[in-house]
Amino acid sequence: MFRRPLPPAHSMDWPPAGARTMVANMAARPVVAILTLGCKLNLADSEEIARGLQAAGFATVDHVCEAQAFVVNTCSVTHVADAKSRRLVRSVRRLAPGAQVVVTGCFPQSAGDAAAIELGADLVVGTRDADKATLVEFLSDALASCAADLPTAVTATPRPTGSAHARAFIKAQEGCNDVCAFCIVPQTRGREESRSVERVAVEVQAAVESGAREVVVTGTQLGAWGRDFAEPQQPHQLIAAILTQTDVLRLRFSSLQPQDISPALLALWEDPRLMPHFHLALQSGSDAVLQRMRRRYSANEFVEAAERIRAVSPQAAITTDVIAGFPGETDEQFEETLALCREVAFARIHCFPYSPRTRTAAARMAGQVSPEVRKERMGRLRQLNGELSIAFRSRFLGTTRPVLWETEQPSKGGRRWFGHTDNYIGVYAEGDDLRNRLTPSLLSALYDDGVAGSCPPEEA
Repeated sequence: MFRRPLPPAHSMDWPPAGARTMVANMAARPVVAILTLGCKLNLADSEEIARGLQAAGFATVDHVCEAQAFVVNTCSVTHVADAKSRRLVRSVRRLAPGAQVVVTGCFPQSAGDAAAIELGADLVVGTRDADKATLVEFLSDALASCAADLPTAVTATPRPTGSAHARAFIKAQEGCNDVCAFCIVPQTRGREESRSVERVAVEVQAAVESGAREVVVTGTQLGAWGRDFAEPQQPHQLIAAILTQTDVLRLRFSSLQPQDISPALLALWEDPRLMPHFHLALQSGSDAVLQRMRRRYSANEFVEAAERIRAVSPQAAITTDVIAGFPGETDEQFEETLALCREVAFARIHCFPYSPRTRTAAARMAGQVSPEVRKERMGRLRQLNGELSIAFRSRFLGTTRPVLWETEQPSKGGRRWFGHTDNYIGVYAEGDDLRNRLTPSLLSALYDDGVAGSCPPEEA
């Protein structure tokens, strides 16, 4: 196996200054399949990688197909994510023995580069701009100097990445300086580094001009955006600049913490282009557990942040993350979490059982909760999530809301489409080609994971 040494940080510009003529002039454009696991930040990284590869003369797809190269963008937030990453890299190498395989994302940063190479990677890179430039250079060299054998075990019709998507993910910030006791991410993503307003605005506008109706601005610790600048700035300044400097139709800010919900930030939601959806990571509703987790807010401060959101945007969806079975969590403390979730009335709870991660403080804590108790608490969280999700979606039955139609779903008869309302309710509707259309839709009935909608024939 070959692993190209990583360059010093920031030693290369991103995107690459120009496409390599050897690749760009090939009679048939080499195809690179970019497979993504994990969070919205990984999706943003994959879209950046796709843009860089396209500029270098490659065709890119976002699924397994006959391709000369694969980029596997991995996740390592839990042991389950680690296992999925290992399985995907191993599967790609087995199904495409003649292809180049590049592994990026958090898994090799957590498990080590050698683990990814052992699974079949030809190159392992990190997540920063210089790493993406190395990835493009490596594939340009590898596919220009020799004709890679096309894999024959998997075939599919290529679907292009990037402009084909109704929603684009744009990275504004990387890394995290907080050291939550349970989290491996500061070790996989590094120190905080914010991108300039100018760069983010340019990338948002480019996504809009490529056809994206909605842009999701994302980061490792998005609420920390701007605090590493010589003259510190705050997230509301970034959002205001995007609204002023771009033609974005729908804008989402992916994840914040309660301390980020300031009056200056909420005042921006008077602009209808900002979607009424806030993702606030709770993790626990118990102050004692939050302190052990090293979170920077109390349960009451979380509730107050939710109340400020609802005062400005009563129909907003508030979604969250909750960990079940953190070390030392008692039955009473878990009940506090359930009670807070009911009080806030989340639109959706992303539930996770506590996953011990090496090199984190929580893995060394006394009072590790047994797998059986974690499983039981996860079951109760999932049940509560179902109840709260139904209650939130039921509020809007019989109302008409704007829906961005994103993907075509399998259907026995006709064509079935899926999209999201402004407040992030999943909607299904029958229709002709609705992809990337933004239309009003009457929400009429509950599904397990969304609602039934209708769509007028005219585009809004």
